[in-house]
Amino acid sequence: MSSDKRPSGALKTPFKMTDTNLLMTITIAVFIVMYLGAMIFLGEGFLKPQTMFNIINANAALIILSCGMSLVMITGGIDISVGGVTSLVAMCCAVLLDYKGGNVFTAMLLALGIGLAFGLVQGYLIAYLEIQPFIVTLAGMFFARGMTTIVHNNPFNVENPDFVALKDTRITVPFLGSTNRHGKYIPAYIEVGVIVAIAVALILFFVLKWTKSGRNFYAVGGNRQSALMLGINVKKTTFLSYLICGLLAGVGGFVYFMHVGCGSPSNASGAEMNAIASSIIGGTMLTGGVGNIIGTVFGVLSLALIQNIVSSVGLDDAWWTGITIAAMLCIFLVVQSIIISRRKKADMAAAKAK
Repeated sequence: MSSDKRPSGALKTPFKMTDTNLLMTITIAVFIVMYLGAMIFLGEGFLKPQTMFNIINANAALIILSCGMSLVMITGGIDISVGGVTSLVAMCCAVLLDYKGGNVFTAMLLALGIGLAFGLVQGYLIAYLEIQPFIVTLAGMFFARGMTTIVHNNPFNVENPDFVALKDTRITVPFLGSTNRHGKYIPAYIEVGVIVAIAVALILFFVLKWTKSGRNFYAVGGNRQSALMLGINVKKTTFLSYLICGLLAGVGGFVYFMHVGCGSPSNASGAEMNAIASSIIGGTMLTGGVGNIIGTVFGVLSLALIQNIVSSVGLDDAWWTGITIAAMLCIFLVVQSIIISRRKKADMAAAKAK
């Protein structure tokens, strides 16, 4: 078992080149290289700070979903229902605001309630009834997608004035604007959802890095039997990871809703796969015990940057994006396999030395 899977490891030093830190460093380095390459070879668009802000604005919800996904994957699980929950949240909130006389506050509560309900049910079935996570969350995905169509089967734009005002709110970023072709200065901005995404990422990073619960998540994902021997309540920890993931799916669903401003059965299509891909690219291992929220954030940005680069070079067909993402995933999975193999050899050598 690698050193960063031990519950006490997070408190020994501020920074160790563990599996988690190494994979995170690789992800950040790859993102920086890709963005610098885009700035050099793809022209003026990537030189404007707003291009980066647009990527973040469009993927704020995915950052939140991926943070929840990473938490579950760190414990050795998976949750493929988050895209369906996002779609259901967006549709329910849209119907509440435009047809049921709701307001923004009640819509937020509804989003949190839906996410919490999925987290509670799925977490209980997985942690306490020990049903396979893939099967439970697959059922959750189908249920959420089906309920979205039952709630309302036609796409529509939300016209509630308070919600539209919130959706159109822009937070100006000082000194990072640009001048357009007419010589007019355009200030740089981010959407409200970005602030929510940053807050979620920072809170979850703090929990995983500096709290007992965070060390428990790593311990359970690293080795469940060892975690039990250390006195960790494995079932409670597993349940808590799915509960938090469900809650973040509700938060991410509302942030997604604020970005698109509509209800549609096709909302957030493929979001669960993008969240898994972002987590893997960010250094979270499917086998559990290794992962970092900062790496996950850069995994989301790397995935979005690839899509922008592919589009910028004129490859607008959807399959080119899919091929590029698949290639990147394969590369990161190979890197993870190499790191795991190297760590196992080091552990075996250390054991023989003793």
